[in-house]
Amino acid sequence: MAYKRILVPTDGSDFTEAALDAAIELAKMADGSITAMYVVDATSITAVRGDMGETMTSILNKEGQDALAYVTMKCKDAGVPVETRMVGGYPADEIVDASADFDVIVMSTLGKTGITKFLIGSVAEKVVRTAKCKVMTIRVK
Repeated sequence: MAYKRILVPTDGSDFTEAALDAAIELAKMADGSITAMYVVDATSITAVRGDMGETMTSILNKEGQDALAYVTMKCKDAGVPVETRMVGGYPADEIVDASADFDVIVMSTLGKTGITKFLIGSVAEKVVRTAKCKVMTIRVK
Protein backbone atom coordinates (compact mmCIF):
# COMPACT_ATOMS: atom_id res chain seq x y z
CA MET A 1 0.00 0.00 0.00
CA ALA A 2 1.30 3.43 -0.91
CA TYR A 3 1.15 6.05 1.78
CA LYS A 4 0.30 9.07 -0.34
CA ARG A 5 -1.72 11.05 2.21
CA ILE A 6 0.38 11.50 5.34
CA LEU A 7 -0.76 13.28 8.51
CA VAL A 8 1.97 14.69 10.76
CA PRO A 9 0.69 16.03 14.07
CA THR A 10 3.03 18.63 15.54
CA ASP A 11 3.11 20.35 18.90
CA GLY A 12 6.07 22.52 18.00
CA SER A 13 8.46 20.59 20.23
CA ASP A 14 11.84 19.21 19.21
CA PHE A 15 10.36 15.72 19.58
CA THR A 16 8.39 16.10 16.35
CA GLU A 17 11.57 16.56 14.29
CA ALA A 18 12.26 12.82 13.93
CA ALA A 19 8.65 12.13 12.95
CA LEU A 20 8.71 14.92 10.38
CA ASP A 21 11.95 13.60 8.89
CA ALA A 22 10.43 10.09 8.61
CA ALA A 23 7.24 11.48 7.06
CA ILE A 24 9.21 13.45 4.47
CA GLU A 25 11.20 10.34 3.56
CA LEU A 26 7.98 8.32 3.27
CA ALA A 27 6.32 11.01 1.13
CA LYS A 28 9.29 11.09 -1.22
CA MET A 29 9.23 7.29 -1.66
CA ALA A 30 5.47 7.20 -2.30
CA ASP A 31 5.22 10.47 -4.24
CA GLY A 32 2.89 11.57 -1.47
CA SER A 33 1.97 14.72 0.38
CA ILE A 34 2.00 15.79 4.01
CA THR A 35 -0.65 17.52 6.04
CA ALA A 36 0.74 19.04 9.23
CA MET A 37 -1.76 19.41 12.06
CA TYR A 38 -1.46 21.51 15.18
CA VAL A 39 -4.13 21.20 17.86
CA VAL A 40 -4.67 24.16 20.17
CA ASP A 41 -5.06 22.05 23.30
CA ALA A 42 -8.39 22.70 24.99
CA THR A 43 -7.06 21.42 28.32
CA SER A 44 -4.56 24.27 28.36
CA ILE A 45 -7.26 26.86 27.75
CA THR A 46 -10.14 25.58 29.87
CA ALA A 47 -7.98 25.61 32.99
CA VAL A 48 -7.60 29.39 32.67
CA ARG A 49 -10.34 32.03 32.88
CA GLY A 50 -10.88 35.58 31.68
CA ASP A 51 -8.07 37.68 30.25
CA MET A 52 -5.56 34.99 31.16
CA GLY A 53 -7.49 32.52 28.98
CA GLU A 54 -7.39 34.92 26.04
CA THR A 55 -3.65 35.36 26.56
CA MET A 56 -3.16 31.59 26.66
CA THR A 57 -5.18 31.20 23.46
CA SER A 58 -3.03 33.84 21.73
CA ILE A 59 0.17 32.14 22.88
CA LEU A 60 -1.00 28.72 21.68
CA ASN A 61 -2.20 30.10 18.35
CA LYS A 62 1.19 31.74 17.78
CA GLU A 63 2.96 28.55 18.78
CA GLY A 64 0.79 26.63 16.31
CA GLN A 65 1.50 29.05 13.48
CA ASP A 66 5.23 28.78 14.16
CA ALA A 67 5.11 24.97 14.31
CA LEU A 68 3.16 24.74 11.05
CA ALA A 69 5.46 27.25 9.34
CA TYR A 70 8.45 25.13 10.32
CA VAL A 71 6.89 21.96 8.88
CA THR A 72 5.96 23.84 5.72
CA MET A 73 9.52 25.09 5.30
CA LYS A 74 11.05 21.62 5.81
CA CYS A 75 8.62 20.01 3.35
CA LYS A 76 9.12 22.66 0.70
CA ASP A 77 12.90 22.41 1.07
CA ALA A 78 12.56 18.64 0.50
CA GLY A 79 10.23 19.10 -2.47
CA VAL A 80 7.26 17.48 -0.73
CA PRO A 81 3.76 18.97 -1.13
CA VAL A 82 2.41 20.19 2.20
CA GLU A 83 -0.83 21.54 3.64
CA THR A 84 -1.50 22.72 7.18
CA ARG A 85 -4.40 22.53 9.61
CA MET A 86 -4.80 24.26 12.94
CA VAL A 87 -7.77 23.13 15.03
CA GLY A 88 -8.90 23.48 18.61
CA GLY A 89 -9.76 20.60 20.90
CA TYR A 90 -8.16 17.65 22.60
CA PRO A 91 -5.10 16.54 20.61
CA ALA A 92 -5.74 12.78 20.48
CA ASP A 93 -9.42 13.26 19.64
CA GLU A 94 -8.72 15.75 16.84
CA ILE A 95 -5.99 13.59 15.33
CA VAL A 96 -8.22 10.51 15.41
CA ASP A 97 -11.13 12.48 13.89
CA ALA A 98 -8.90 13.55 11.01
CA SER A 99 -7.37 10.10 10.54
CA ALA A 100 -10.08 8.82 8.16
CA ASP A 101 -8.80 11.23 5.49
CA PHE A 102 -5.25 9.83 5.52
CA ASP A 103 -3.33 6.67 4.63
CA VAL A 104 -0.96 6.97 7.59
CA ILE A 105 -0.19 9.15 10.58
CA VAL A 106 3.48 9.68 11.42
CA MET A 107 4.07 10.96 14.94
CA SER A 108 6.63 10.85 17.72
CA THR A 109 6.08 8.98 20.94
CA LEU A 110 6.95 12.07 22.98
CA GLY A 111 5.59 15.58 23.00
CA LYS A 112 4.61 18.35 25.36
CA THR A 113 2.48 16.18 27.61
CA GLY A 114 4.49 16.53 30.81
CA ILE A 115 2.71 15.33 33.94
CA THR A 116 -0.54 15.03 32.00
CA LYS A 117 0.93 11.99 30.25
CA PHE A 118 1.05 10.13 33.53
CA LEU A 119 -2.47 11.18 34.52
CA ILE A 120 -4.47 10.56 31.35
CA GLY A 121 -2.15 8.67 28.99
CA SER A 122 -0.15 9.82 26.01
CA VAL A 123 -1.60 11.28 22.85
CA ALA A 124 0.38 8.79 20.75
CA GLU A 125 -1.04 5.83 22.67
CA LYS A 126 -4.63 6.99 22.18
CA VAL A 127 -4.04 7.65 18.49
CA VAL A 128 -2.46 4.23 17.95
CA ARG A 129 -5.42 2.53 19.64
CA THR A 130 -8.22 4.43 17.90
CA ALA A 131 -7.06 5.92 14.56
CA LYS A 132 -8.94 4.99 11.41
CA CYS A 133 -5.69 4.56 9.44
CA LYS A 134 -2.26 3.12 10.05
CA VAL A 135 -0.02 4.90 12.55
CA MET A 136 3.76 5.01 12.43
CA THR A 137 5.29 6.06 15.72
CA ILE A 138 8.84 7.32 15.89
CA ARG A 139 10.57 6.67 19.19
CA VAL A 140 12.50 9.65 20.45
CA LYS A 141 15.62 8.98 22.48
